[in-house]
Amino acid sequence: MYDTILVPVDGSDAANRATEHAISLASTFDADLHALYVIDTRRYGSSALRDSEAILEDLEQTGQSVLEDVVQRAAVDVTTEMRRGRPHEEIDGYADEIDADLIVLGNRGLGAPAGGEIGSVAERVVRFVGRPVITA
Repeated sequence: MYDTILVPVDGSDAANRATEHAISLASTFDADLHALYVIDTRRYGSSALRDSEAILEDLEQTGQSVLEDVVQRAAVDVTTEMRRGRPHEEIDGYADEIDADLIVLGNRGLGAPAGGEIGSVAERVVRFVGRPVITA
C-alpha cells in the first residue's frame, strides 16, 4: 500500500508520536522511510540566519540531533534530509522529490500554541499537499 513514507520532524511530542506511527507503517509495509527536518526561515528570518553563523550552526545541530534520534528509534532504514525554508513548502517539495505515498506528521509542532488546535504547518500540509497525510 505504501512504498515511500515521509515523516517531517521537529523534536516536538506530536512529531515523536508521528515518528512512531511512521516507523510502524514503514515496517508493516516494508516501505522506505524518509525523515525531514526543516529550519524554519520564517521564524528566524532569512537575514538573521545569513548574518549569524552561530545561530545557523545551533539550528543545524538541533536538526541533526532530531534526525539521529529517528534513525536510532527505527527498526527500518531511514533516509534523512535537512532543509531551510518555509516548512510546508519544503515538506511538499521533498515529498514530490521522493514521490512519497504518505506523509505522517505531528498535528502541532514546537511553535504551536497550547490547546487542541492543529498547528499552522500541519494545517497547510493537510490543505495544500496533494498526497495522503496522517497527523498524530
